[in-house]
Amino acid sequence: MTQFVSVGALLDEARSRIERLSPAEARERQRSGEQLVDIRPAWQREADGEIPGALIVERNHLEWRLHPGSGASLAMADEVVRWIVVCTEGYTSSLAAAALCSLGIVAADIDGGLRAWETAGLPVSSTVTAVEEVVPDLAAG
Repeated sequence: MTQFVSVGALLDEARSRIERLSPAEARERQRSGEQLVDIRPAWQREADGEIPGALIVERNHLEWRLHPGSGASLAMADEVVRWIVVCTEGYTSSLAAAALCSLGIVAADIDGGLRAWETAGLPVSSTVTAVEEVVPDLAAG
């Protein structure tokens, strides 16, 4: 097993195995049918908001809910071709996306996370969505 000298080295290795998307690229891919997955706990989502259309799966359940063969997967896990993982600043999402890729699941993350998404002027909802639900797009309704 590989041992890393620091968390930074672990993060660098994880990022070397995944695709990192700008917020604009992630938004375009979301519009094309790829699925955002927000891995932040409820308290962070309540404090910072959520991305409309993102599926909520907190980090501690991610691999089990997205791997089709886990026995605990969501029905959506069989349908989605690519996952785009988002956290607050893009650190935890990089590690999570790399873990998904290690399981053969196609995943990327958003460089800079929700903070970069918001800075780019992309929509953020003040809702707090239940786990394993998709954040409603209130502008679409």
